[in-house]
Amino acid sequence: MITAKNNSPERILLIFLIGWTILNLIQGYFMELHPDEAYYWLYSRFLDWGYFDHPPMVALFIKAGDFIFPSKLGLRLITILTNTASVYFLWQIVKKYSLNIKLFILLFGSILLFHVYGFITTPDSPVFFFSIMFWYVYQRYLEQDKIKWALYLSLIIACLLYSKYHGILILFFTILSNFKLLKRPSFWLIVTLAIILFIPHICWQFENGFPSLYYHLIDRSSKPYKFTFTTDYLLSQVLIAGPLVGWYIYQSAVTVKRTDPFIKTLYFNFWGILLFFLLSTFKGRVEAHWTLIGFVPLFILSYVSLSQKNNIPRWFEKLAIANIILILFARFILIVPIPYIKDLKAVKYYYGTEKWAEQIHEKAGNAFLILQGGFQEASTYNFYNHTTKGFAYDTRYYRKNQFDIWPLEDSLRNKKVYYVLSSSHGKNSQEDTINTSKGIFYGCWIDQVRLYQKVMMSIDPINGNWKAGEIRALKLKIYNPYQDAITFNNKDATWKCYLEYSFIKDGELQDFKSLENGFEKLTILPHQAVEITENIQTPLQTGKYKLIFSVRTEPFPGSRNSNMISINVKK
Repeated sequence: MITAKNNSPERILLIFLIGWTILNLIQGYFMELHPDEAYYWLYSRFLDWGYFDHPPMVALFIKAGDFIFPSKLGLRLITILTNTASVYFLWQIVKKYSLNIKLFILLFGSILLFHVYGFITTPDSPVFFFSIMFWYVYQRYLEQDKIKWALYLSLIIACLLYSKYHGILILFFTILSNFKLLKRPSFWLIVTLAIILFIPHICWQFENGFPSLYYHLIDRSSKPYKFTFTTDYLLSQVLIAGPLVGWYIYQSAVTVKRTDPFIKTLYFNFWGILLFFLLSTFKGRVEAHWTLIGFVPLFILSYVSLSQKNNIPRWFEKLAIANIILILFARFILIVPIPYIKDLKAVKYYYGTEKWAEQIHEKAGNAFLILQGGFQEASTYNFYNHTTKGFAYDTRYYRKNQFDIWPLEDSLRNKKVYYVLSSSHGKNSQEDTINTSKGIFYGCWIDQVRLYQKVMMSIDPINGNWKAGEIRALKLKIYNPYQDAITFNNKDATWKCYLEYSFIKDGELQDFKSLENGFEKLTILPHQAVEITENIQTPLQTGKYKLIFSVRTEPFPGSRNSNMISINVKK
């Protein structure tokens, strides 16, 4: 408990916690949502043991807050409260090394990433809280091998993994830093209980074909390497540690004296997590915030290191204060738009979205709505209009997401829907021109919409290499996941349907070609699959490719109906 003695570190911490909470409440109330937050709000409308992109903890955070206070602030409420708790427990960790509350506040306030997840609710919000809880309990578990600490750790580890898969890195580098843990019977109790608690999510992955595993390990890293992936990552890690003082925070963490097993474990995690994501840049782009779990060890190590010095440099204190003022200014402009700055790519998400959602809803009314271009626009439309009738049409030029799993498509198939694009529907369409806060959009009504976005296709394993330009006969298995039978017949159909395929090379999708061998004659019963033989023409140029299949129904550009199938084309 915090005791409020005059001028004591605890009293100063209490004042800081109150101020920090108020600041985040103001930010959470006035600032518009990032589109990803709206997407996770939809998670909370369909609670489950897992989702396409992430585990379910963020959905529980949002569900609890939204139950208390249905609004933007409610969506962010649990994040704000747990972030305040995180600061408190972080102090409990570091005060064993020094009671320098001034240094604690300067360091915490200087790290840009800590500000971001003080109010924004994404899977990083719970993983930040549970990572600090892990370090708090682990510190005590090292000192006292007691069952209570083991039970707490097993629960926290499960919560870490239910928050974000990155949590496994903390566990890996912790064990790597201290193999003596393996000799403790309580350690194996922790492992066993954590696995048992995580089994429901593993079962969900199994039942849904391991979509998260495929997305994070294969689909997300399908683009060829660019040198900027690595340089952008390195630069961003300094920036989010503090625009002005991040470099010094890193320097302090690296030079810390490793005086005990706890500090050693933090050191392993700090370096391990940063290097892991550095190596990940060779597979694809790494988002700057993915290293958040490494910033807790970074903070503790830098605090301990600076506490070990006799005198903290005065220039650092002044620069840290300037750094905090700069971050607070950035937070201010996310609430109050400033000309020119509000149009920057990094911040334009936070302006005009609520008004845009209202303007689109004025045209669509209570009808089902289809938006094209990813999950973000449909998610924000749903949140601001308190509905789940907005559906994201995931084109074959994009990636799959949770909209491909939710029952939303099932609800609107064969219904009348309002279809909205950011470009014209074409010369012959009867479209509405909608002037919105996000620019001009175009909407039109579609009767008896025809969609097969959930239909999945696969082929038998490919043996050997393919020859350039040859015709290959492939057995194509088509699965119907819906509750009703589906047919691809175009006779008397208002909206024609086509089976098409394409190849991806170096991350670029080539032109699609049609397949007609028996596809239109198919009728597939609910939850059944059929096989047809189709002739595929291989690319004319040699190299490594990915093959995908797509069902295109008018007036849509086509969905991605298969995983990427690797092939090797030779002469």
